[in-house]
Amino acid sequence: EVIFEEFKGTGNSELHLDRRLVDRRTWPAIDINASGTRKEELLLDPGELELVYKLRRVLSDMNVVEAMELLRARLLKVRTNAEFLMTMNF
Repeated sequence: EVIFEEFKGTGNSELHLDRRLVDRRTWPAIDINASGTRKEELLLDPGELELVYKLRRVLSDMNVVEAMELLRARLLKVRTNAEFLMTMNF
């Protein structure tokens, strides 16, 4: 954990895994609310960025398992990230 904290500020993104998802055999076992990318505004156009912010607000009200199950169910129905964001009803 000390090493993690030392390098934490140097990366562009953080990916946190969650044991509860692993125990349920839910893959990827990513804690969506604890994970993220810095400088998203440089990676996405303004419209997509606003949708990502809305998605994060919705997911933040869910527990780790609910959030990942929602994402997996929705992502399996689409072909692109843009299509995914457009299918979310905020």
